[in-house]
Amino acid sequence: MSQPTKPIARGTATNPSGRFESLDIERDFDDGWGLNIDDPDFPEPKLRTQFYKDHSKSVLSYNNSPDIRPGIMLNPYRGCEHGCVYCFARPSHEYLGLSAGLDFESKIFVKHNAPKLLTQELNAKKYRPQPISISGNTDPYQPVERQLKLTRQCLQVIAKFRNPVGIITKNHLVTRDIDILKELASFQGVVVNLSLTTLDAELTKTMEPRTSRPNARLRAIEKLSNAGIPVNVLMGPIIPGLTDYEIPALLKAAADAGAQSAGHTMLRLSHGLKDLFQAWLDKHYPDKKSRVLGRIRDTRGGKLNDTRWGVRQRGEGPYAEHIANVFTVHKKKYGLTCKFTLNCEAFRKQPVSGQLQLF
Repeated sequence: MSQPTKPIARGTATNPSGRFESLDIERDFDDGWGLNIDDPDFPEPKLRTQFYKDHSKSVLSYNNSPDIRPGIMLNPYRGCEHGCVYCFARPSHEYLGLSAGLDFESKIFVKHNAPKLLTQELNAKKYRPQPISISGNTDPYQPVERQLKLTRQCLQVIAKFRNPVGIITKNHLVTRDIDILKELASFQGVVVNLSLTTLDAELTKTMEPRTSRPNARLRAIEKLSNAGIPVNVLMGPIIPGLTDYEIPALLKAAADAGAQSAGHTMLRLSHGLKDLFQAWLDKHYPDKKSRVLGRIRDTRGGKLNDTRWGVRQRGEGPYAEHIANVFTVHKKKYGLTCKFTLNCEAFRKQPVSGQLQLF
């Protein structure tokens, strides 16, 4: 375990027990001596991020979800310091015996051997070239990547094998790797999906506290596009009653910055995520809470979540159709209709070095 970083802003203030845990620990607000731990004279220690070694023996996971194209996902990190309050990946931390709340954004598991494992798996006889998604769960360019450079090292491996890759991020840090991305783009081997959820910097500050601000993401789109790297802007998730009104302005800004296509997903509140999100609304947008939750229910059959394949990503009903229509109209208006095809034909195995060549 590495040393913790300095205190930072968090996306949520709660840390509920995971759904697989039999015990639930609650804070006692009275110490028995008449002192309240919420008293400003006795402040609670600020939570610091801690990093742990992830000892996974494989770095590629295969996806068969009907909601997205079949393919492979590569996640150098588990947990995400970005702290996006709506993140669908939060409940995945519960499989580690941790919370989807503060644990998810403050206890980060790092796959230090990801580049080595990736090399082994791409060189395996059973491997067949297909697009790899970096990442399908947590952001590969979260803050710690600036120091560890695991995503960059994995991209270097992918470029060496000439395997196509799709990147999903909301961090300007992706522009650091333009040199590798240009190499991949030379054989139609890359598309960068830049997540742009809002143009409101103040909303970003509370909803996605450790991500790049909207203007920085637009600059990233411009920088990538100018370098000849295909960029798809992803408005994901759209939050009914909170960010849906921004669709036209957001798509125009993305197109002006050089994005070539756009996609969207609707907010889905699985498992304990619904409680975290409602607590966030209580804290930051209490006056909008009833409208937001009502709109979400309008797109989820009266509930806050719908797990059905084909529905969970986009929602259904008149309001979901309205959002989809507005998105489609403005996507066409601003020319964000390019369809990217990633090339798998350029893939090449790499010679095994050392004594293993003898076998």
